[in-house]
Amino acid sequence: MAKYKAPLHPDAPLYLNNHRRPVTRRELIAQGFKLGTGTLVGGSLMSILTNPAMAAEVALSDDIAAVRDACGIAAQGAGKIPFICFDLAGGANFAGSNVLIGQRGGQRDFLSAAGYQKQGLPADMAPSASTAATLINDSLGLLFHADSGLLSGINTKGQVGTAANTNGAVIAARSENDTANNPHNPMYGIYKAGSAGSLVDLIGSRNSDSGGNSMAPASLINLEVRPTKVDNPNDVTGLVDVGDLVDLMSQEDIVKTMESIYRISDAKLNALSSLGTTRDAQLKELLRCGYVKSADLAARFGNPADIDPIADADIVGANGIFSFEEFDGDGEFRKTASVMKLVVNGYAGAGTITMGGFDYHTGDRSTGETRDIRAGKCIGACLEYAARKGMPLMIYVFSDGSVFSNGMIDDSMAGRGKGVWTGDDQQTACSFFLVYNPGGRPQLMGATADEQARHQQIGFMRPSGDVETSGSPAANNVNLLVETVVLNYMALHGQQAEFGTLFRGHGLGSATMLDRLTAFQPIVNGTIS
Repeated sequence: MAKYKAPLHPDAPLYLNNHRRPVTRRELIAQGFKLGTGTLVGGSLMSILTNPAMAAEVALSDDIAAVRDACGIAAQGAGKIPFICFDLAGGANFAGSNVLIGQRGGQRDFLSAAGYQKQGLPADMAPSASTAATLINDSLGLLFHADSGLLSGINTKGQVGTAANTNGAVIAARSENDTANNPHNPMYGIYKAGSAGSLVDLIGSRNSDSGGNSMAPASLINLEVRPTKVDNPNDVTGLVDVGDLVDLMSQEDIVKTMESIYRISDAKLNALSSLGTTRDAQLKELLRCGYVKSADLAARFGNPADIDPIADADIVGANGIFSFEEFDGDGEFRKTASVMKLVVNGYAGAGTITMGGFDYHTGDRSTGETRDIRAGKCIGACLEYAARKGMPLMIYVFSDGSVFSNGMIDDSMAGRGKGVWTGDDQQTACSFFLVYNPGGRPQLMGATADEQARHQQIGFMRPSGDVETSGSPAANNVNLLVETVVLNYMALHGQQAEFGTLFRGHGLGSATMLDRLTAFQPIVNGTIS
């Protein structure tokens, strides 16, 4: 009689699995030994005396609002589509058992039986089987295996109407297994394409230059907008701190006080004799804008509950995406809620959610399935929250490398007759992205169904289940994979023609190739109104 191991708890560390003993931070995260924790503390406003006669009579006076525009303070984000990426550390499976990926003709251009077996699907569960009609799910536009753990989790949190307004694309692309050298993270590129937040530009659940586990391409890193670490609700509310004033005054009085500071300082600056230099003008502008920004922050964020995920009934509660029990019992849900609260509402332009423990070739299938389901719930929560807020959203999902199966079957309840994950295999790797549009399902490029199928799958796999490295520029170069993702983000705004100007020296090729690498028609015209 075969004996099946019980699946590991989603937070249990993965011991060795044919790897050396974990030593580095990245190795500890990949095997689930280390979780992201931390606290952010915002700066305090200095205690000062003000002139009450100069205070405004409204929350934010008209003259202050005009100066706010001159100081480059965004009213609510930068008017771009919110962007969240999931960094599943360790080498998760996406191809075949989760997102279908086929040969040159697209997702339905099926692989060989041996190819699907390598991707964890026995012959009777392969999408090319005689029962294929029941094994393929198109509820999200992008084709998933009907028994996908990721899809199951997404559907647990996302409503039917949310799925109906969602579409996606898959990218066949190799990335190295278990290495810190994968420049997977696209957030700096997303920022360069125009995304920014009204409170902070970029956030990430890891205290790293990328905000996640994988690195960002060196050519895109801009440390002036290094992601702020956010992985729990305390980090969110800690982003804004108006000091001791909050204990002494109402939010309205705080704004009046800060506006008074601006007017007094502005009057004094105007009274100074000008030095007639550019530096003098810049210094005065810097001082003026600093006070105006403080007043603006107090007007919009003076009450920390306004940005607190726990206080948002759409996120937590009887009618929330997460129940109180789920939220209190799972740090990954709290992390996801914190990031999606800031990004979807425009407080941050883009965010990375790192989830560890996806190096799950543990001699069974069940451990990987349970972790895929939880990751799917986090992805589905982001889509559902965007739907409730009436905002578009792009979600990008990637991992460092992937896994393969040698055909051995796990017939346990959680394994469900699928192939056991045997070891790492970068050849079976891919990434994918989902796009939610409150105005209707995003439409693929292409005039015919065959053309649309090739746009929904960027690159392709060989019949053996391995990435065809000549299938696209992204197939064998993670830097170009990031560029491909950024290109598709810009295309959602109708700005793909500007890609070559903004990213000079990119490696994606000619305008014709850029068109081939673009999945969707625009869903907004430049910016969100």
